[in-house]
Amino acid sequence: MSTEPVRPLSELPEAVIFDMDGLMLDSERASVRCWSRAAAEVGLRIEDAYWLRMVGHSTAACQQVLRERMDDARIAELMDRCNVLYDAEVEAGLPLRPGIVELLQWLQAQGIPRGVATSTRRPRAPHKLETAGLLPYFHSVTAGNDVAHPKPAPDIYLLAAQRIGVAPARCLALEDSPAGVRAALDAGMTVIQVPDLVAPDAAQRALGHRIVGSLLDVRALLAARVASTA
Repeated sequence: MSTEPVRPLSELPEAVIFDMDGLMLDSERASVRCWSRAAAEVGLRIEDAYWLRMVGHSTAACQQVLRERMDDARIAELMDRCNVLYDAEVEAGLPLRPGIVELLQWLQAQGIPRGVATSTRRPRAPHKLETAGLLPYFHSVTAGNDVAHPKPAPDIYLLAAQRIGVAPARCLALEDSPAGVRAALDAGMTVIQVPDLVAPDAAQRALGHRIVGSLLDVRALLAARVASTA
């Protein structure tokens, strides 16, 4: 992570749209663990780094990555087993990313609407939020199967803004993955990236969005903007 100072926000957003996995929930590590275990159980030997390519992508995009290594029958077997393992992790309770509760409580106190735009499909998406105790903080949840074109297309962020009743240009999007950052930028939103397992490369840093170390940093940027107008 760069130590360069992050430029202040030019204005306070009228709504904040959150990604879910890897941003609010510490679920990407669980996902990689489940892919690895499932692969071993069906007789595949694949390095853990391979599973990082799935981060932030839709089911269809993940299937495309898997086709580099296996046929459709083996993909179906692997995904079925991975889903069983992952569902067990969800029910056991996925850890929260640092600062998420503090940020949500601060936004709630400020009266700033909050939505979710996640590649995870419905009904799993709201269930994961409910299990983690985060669902009551949100006015809407837009899931991967609510739109025709997944991230990095902007569709899911455009729909999330529509559902919350705020123009995309007045929304702040919070993301961890490269695909999600591209989706939110192309939707016309201000974007702050909080990387998790996949660090932004030079090409992504060149996009010009803000990159911070944690959601606590996001809260600090928002609080500084409020203080500057007080």
